[in-house]
Amino acid sequence: MQFMVDDAGTLSSYEGMSLRSGIEGYTEEMAKLAPGGFFFALHIRFALPLLHHQTYPQGWTDRYTEEAYALRDPIIAWGFSAIGATRWSEITIPDPFDILGQARDFGMVYGIAISCGPMKSRTIASASRGDREFDTGEITAFSELVCRLHDITEPPASLTDAQIEALRCVARGDRHAAAAAGLGISESAFKARLSAARTALLARTTTEAIQRARDYRLM
Repeated sequence: MQFMVDDAGTLSSYEGMSLRSGIEGYTEEMAKLAPGGFFFALHIRFALPLLHHQTYPQGWTDRYTEEAYALRDPIIAWGFSAIGATRWSEITIPDPFDILGQARDFGMVYGIAISCGPMKSRTIASASRGDREFDTGEITAFSELVCRLHDITEPPASLTDAQIEALRCVARGDRHAAAAAGLGISESAFKARLSAARTALLARTTTEAIQRARDYRLM
């Protein structure tokens, strides 16, 4: 089944949902376009992505991780050197470890790479299939999905002072009740500040929110 992004309403409809539900909607559409699996890393800052997701074969994922190929991957290198979309076969960056060649052993014969966003917050994605090259319409469709995901997951430029203070309390090891008392607010108000910080940082847990706030130098 081919999904063509020729109706902005199809994409924007996801943005009216909760952010996580919206992201799931985008990944479902990506899966339709990439029978061999896909990958995206959103808003890479200080070498870490805000969010990432992949559906490549588990065997390939295990090898890629064990060999630390992310540091040598010509697709990632291309993503940091260019903006736009390209087929894997058109990437001219050297591949001395034959990473793309090894991927073929797992059915990932043809692929595309997508890159968008500024260098300080770059998003890189790729998709694969085993039967043929991606056509122009499919490349455009996948690229549109990636760029929309990049836009709707833009991390905050800052947190409120109250959110930062709440995260710092937890980072110090303070219990919620004690932290709330120290700030002169109710425990429910303290928890609300933590919840707002998690939402702003797209974090599932407060620990993850603290790490992301530090990674993005927001606290």
